[in-house]
Amino acid sequence: MAGRRWLRRLGKWFLWAALLWFAGSFLIVLALRWIDPVTSAVMIEDRVAARVSGDSRFVFRHEWTDAAAISPQMRVAVIASEDQKFPYHRGFDFDQIQTALDEAEDGKRQRGASTISQQVAKNLFLWQGHTFLRKGVEAYLTVLIEWLWPKERILEVYLNVAEFGHGVYGVGAASRAYFRMSPARLNRYQAALLAAVLPNPKRLRADAPSNYVLRRRDWIADQMEGLGGPAYLAELRNPHPEELALIKKRRR
Repeated sequence: MAGRRWLRRLGKWFLWAALLWFAGSFLIVLALRWIDPVTSAVMIEDRVAARVSGDSRFVFRHEWTDAAAISPQMRVAVIASEDQKFPYHRGFDFDQIQTALDEAEDGKRQRGASTISQQVAKNLFLWQGHTFLRKGVEAYLTVLIEWLWPKERILEVYLNVAEFGHGVYGVGAASRAYFRMSPARLNRYQAALLAAVLPNPKRLRADAPSNYVLRRRDWIADQMEGLGGPAYLAELRNPHPEELALIKKRRR
């Protein structure tokens, strides 16, 4: 009898804890639609790791930059590089996920299938690693972000929390560190170069680009032109109905 009461009490505690967690996460994500985050989980983790390891090369650089002060070329560059269906999906690119799964089954090198929205969720809130728990929380937060934020806000936050090099976070710090200019002045090739290091900013360098990074920069620049350049940003507010219909058809 006592054991049953204890189990019922434990169940109630678990239920209340779950409800508080869901309510808290909802309110935090909603607030960040308007409040600019001062840091991110990735920044905190990297700073702690650098201090613990005594990494003297780690110099933390980050500054928030509003979307209006970021070159349209930079905004198009990260879409062209990371998530070309960003204006149209609701947080997940199922075509890319399926492609990644097919390539993994064929024994090919694993590729990333995360959208910009997923990257915002994990960079802003989550610890690094690959566990089912983390992926589940990431999916939940991605849904919240897509539901509560407009696409322009998702892109703005992504450009301010993404890592562009060792200790360099956000396009504001990156443009000043690598080009000694404000992010508003970045041209197409400078923006493409910064976007080229995003898949692995701890190994790929914008200040001393390898041949691979330069080839990737040129590919991104071509993709930007193919998308239509800065004019493509209008799709964030009004996605083209024909493109939306095509994506829905692919999912069937």
